[in-house]
Amino acid sequence: MLESMIESPIPTRAEVSDVANAIYDGADAVMLSAESAAGQYPIEAVSTMDAVAIEVEHDPAYRERIEATRSPLKTSVSDGIVAAAREIAETTDIKAICCFTQSGTTALLTARERPRVPIIALTPLKGTARRLCMSWGTNCFVTPGEVERFKAAVVSAARAARSAGFATEEDQIVVTAGVPFNVPGTTNILRVAPCDERLIFATDT
Repeated sequence: MLESMIESPIPTRAEVSDVANAIYDGADAVMLSAESAAGQYPIEAVSTMDAVAIEVEHDPAYRERIEATRSPLKTSVSDGIVAAAREIAETTDIKAICCFTQSGTTALLTARERPRVPIIALTPLKGTARRLCMSWGTNCFVTPGEVERFKAAVVSAARAARSAGFATEEDQIVVTAGVPFNVPGTTNILRVAPCDERLIFATDT
């Protein structure tokens, strides 16, 4: 997207505009290829792309455009769960939406909602985590093993949110998952949970 930077330390105005428009349109990612692989100014190219993305995402018009293009169509329980997660996160003091996902679908549906808070995707599958790294607003964590109980899932989500710096023990997160666990396409549960593990273990979930 910044082809002229293969040989120049400064992009053209048209290239910067193209990058900005892609971000305004809600693209999951913007790409550099020869600019960083074989160009003379790889650091400058990456820095330019990053600066444009940050500038656009801080523009109030960006959020207005993102929310105007959100699809109102909800056809499944999973759609309803992720829409509810976004709504809760945006109307209360929630720091992150944490999704347990096997195939990656739950995290992709959550990213489609374009929430104002970070998305944390937790999965036992490295392949799923790698694919989700390209999804809008998604931060991926590979869990050490398959989760069998929802309380363990909530604890893992709280630890991930804290370790990534998105939340502290005083904060709350939204956790979505499918029960039974480890079955693709079963997202059917949502919980607002504390990040303090003592409070999680004090419940009977």
